[in-house]
Amino acid sequence: MDDLKISEFEKLKDKFYGKKIAVIGDMMLDCYFWGSVSRISPEAPVPIVEIDNEFFRFGGAANVALNILKLGGIPLPIGVIGNDNDGEIFKNLLKDSGINSEGIVVDNKRPTTAKSRVIADGQHVVRIDKESKEYLNHEISQKLSDFLKNNLDEIDAIILQDYNKGVLSFELIKESIEIAKSQNKIVTVDPKFNNFFNFTDVTVFKPNRKETEDALGIKIKTEDEIKSASEKLIDKLNCEFLLLTLGEKGLAISDKKNNYWRIPTKARKVADVSGAGDTVISTLTMALAAGADIKTASYLANYAGGLVCEEVGIIPIEIDYLFNTIKKEIL
Repeated sequence: MDDLKISEFEKLKDKFYGKKIAVIGDMMLDCYFWGSVSRISPEAPVPIVEIDNEFFRFGGAANVALNILKLGGIPLPIGVIGNDNDGEIFKNLLKDSGINSEGIVVDNKRPTTAKSRVIADGQHVVRIDKESKEYLNHEISQKLSDFLKNNLDEIDAIILQDYNKGVLSFELIKESIEIAKSQNKIVTVDPKFNNFFNFTDVTVFKPNRKETEDALGIKIKTEDEIKSASEKLIDKLNCEFLLLTLGEKGLAISDKKNNYWRIPTKARKVADVSGAGDTVISTLTMALAAGADIKTASYLANYAGGLVCEEVGIIPIEIDYLFNTIKKEIL
């Protein structure tokens, strides 16, 4: 980024607008219940939380779609919700945000994945998860891959966002990548453990340190170990680029030609790391779709992730805030 001129930087920002990004993965609803505690329940030794406020936000792959929207893109979420109240809330959030809902399939046999957080007097008391981790049946999975295929012409890039909640089965992963390769579309992956080695032949594979350690059965501490782990993953997955996120140590980028780059973290003060991974994959994919090279795209993604870590809660990055902050501080 140091050699990127302001004029080129502004052109890159302009190219973000209107990029259409398909986000395939586990759509979630984040539910928040805020209140206070003044007494203990007579039924059990637990606090009674009197709710003052409740609100709902996108979670999981839906938060990635929201990040795409805030970065000037057009998200196309492709996933599943249940035929339940949480599903209705989710659809209303899509409508209110102006996000296309045509790729969202209602599965009557599973609930909408929902994470409910109860916060009393500023303290997180409990989280209640409602979900099914079973893989989608063939019929539902086929609906998702058919939707991707039917809309492929107008899509600039595809994000495969896995939280191991059952949407990204081996079948859907394989078909999505094959469909994308038929038109040389950019495919980026934010993996989780269960399907880790199923995401072959993609453009960018973006695991974090822990996911990589678990998948390879090793510990990654030194620079040599980071580089070695990256090389092993490229060899196993045949990805064009490997982007390994390392928390406070920034990013490591590798490619098939044995090139290796390191980008230090940009977080000046860490308040909350929630949602940083969603922001990184969203910004990276948007930048690649806009024509940026892997180093520039990774720099932007790393910077965006750092800015998000300075905020409390899961807050998507705004395109003007991202580019104006970088221009002010770096260029």
